[in-house]
Amino acid sequence: MVDLTSDELIEKLRDDKKGCLLDVRSEEEFEESHIPNAKLLDIRNPQSFMDGLEKMDRSLNYYVYCHSGVRSVQACQIMKTFGYENLYNLLGGISNWKGEKNSS
Repeated sequence: MVDLTSDELIEKLRDDKKGCLLDVRSEEEFEESHIPNAKLLDIRNPQSFMDGLEKMDRSLNYYVYCHSGVRSVQACQIMKTFGYENLYNLLGGISNWKGEKNSS
């Protein structure tokens, strides 16, 4: 797992054709605001989170974020045990995100 600042993540997302942005917060938090094109996989719903990990493409680069950076670190650690190798964590979570945000 590599930690990225908001600016580093913006740059990576712009250039990475194999990048997947993963939001591990709750559905309510996601609806309130999220980074455009993010896929939601709530780490606080363990069964759904594990099922989602089983279905995702392990060859992609995953850029993981949450609210402040704690849940995303946990998510990256779990993903590593599932065989994911290219994991990037947004330092400070969406709270430190300087880019665009969407709300549902």
